[in-house]
Amino acid sequence: MIHEDELKQGPRIGPRLDVSAVGTVSAMAGMRAEWDALLDASGAGPFNAWEWLYPWCRRIAPERRPLVLTARDAAGTLMGLLPLGLETRLVMGVPVRRLGFLGESHVGSDYLDVVARRGAERAVAASFARILASLRESWDVLDLTDLREDSPTVDVLRSVFSEQDVQLSERYVCPYEVLERRGSFDEFLKRTGRRDNYLRRRKWLERQEGYRIERAESPEALAGPMTDFFRLHSARWAVDGGSQGIKGTGVEAFHRDATQLLAERERLRLYTMKVGGRAVASVYGIVHGDSFIYFQSGYDPEWSHRSVGLVLVGETFKDALESGLTEYDFLRGTESYKSDWVTKQRRTVSVRVHAGSWAGNWFTRAEELARKGRNAAKQVLPSTWVEKVRRLRRRRAAIH
Repeated sequence: MIHEDELKQGPRIGPRLDVSAVGTVSAMAGMRAEWDALLDASGAGPFNAWEWLYPWCRRIAPERRPLVLTARDAAGTLMGLLPLGLETRLVMGVPVRRLGFLGESHVGSDYLDVVARRGAERAVAASFARILASLRESWDVLDLTDLREDSPTVDVLRSVFSEQDVQLSERYVCPYEVLERRGSFDEFLKRTGRRDNYLRRRKWLERQEGYRIERAESPEALAGPMTDFFRLHSARWAVDGGSQGIKGTGVEAFHRDATQLLAERERLRLYTMKVGGRAVASVYGIVHGDSFIYFQSGYDPEWSHRSVGLVLVGETFKDALESGLTEYDFLRGTESYKSDWVTKQRRTVSVRVHAGSWAGNWFTRAEELARKGRNAAKQVLPSTWVEKVRRLRRRRAAIH
């Protein structure tokens, strides 16, 4: 255990916190109850949950060593944690020790961050930043991706590390809407760009034999709906070269695990639209506090002309309102259908911190050279070729 008062990097914010590290997946397994309680007492986003990050370590990145920093007060109360992983990347023959968020790749985890009790966010983030600064000989690059742009972690890193060592870059736009707790679905529809089309399409579907929408949320009810979801998601993206969000058996296994664990916490809502006994559309959603998180979806392309995806999304808004939720979040991406339903946006950012080593600087330089090469290729290739290359890459990724 490292005591903050032993460190000399910058002024201390708030009470002294004792920082420790959990370094194995097996040790992470025993943290669930305390981690859950901390998340519930924090304002951190849904993908900082143990139920998301623990299966990510097991299914997506088993080779990555967890480095979960924990901060406790004098009474031993867990005040915060920072879920990191350490990996070594070989960049043109140079080994680079990189620290990054658990959950950062393959599964679309937005709003990753320090998890801290409300009111203690800045103090906890400062504790972790000072510890990382004191251990900078053990890592070359710290990459914190997909934080909310208003996260105090960003300012804290800038205050602890030198300005030239911290790089900030924009990531994604995340459309969302604030829902009125006592507002009706009809009132909400009047403010959207989809009202007339949604009502017309829903009316037609309701006349079809066997039309119904099922909501699965208990662990024992997920097997069938998840199978339908994977099939419909794959079918929807097949014409575009495959899904970028869910590709490969490892990612599917992760989602099987994560949905079970989220359902145990009453955090999952899996919607399936059926017509004539056959699933034609699906939405995979997460409930986090007072928010509904639209994570992924799928539909049968043969039913696209009936707007089954549109109608099912509308039904998730209706259910969110009737459940008393106060926010609907579409997460990353500015697809046009999202702007027809919601009016607000938030952004995510990434922060890279260099430890000052030659390897870390080389890592960033190599990335910049690779990015310039990709951009140059796009300038030379016709736009149709660029899209063909993208589709080919998606197909290959799906195979592997």
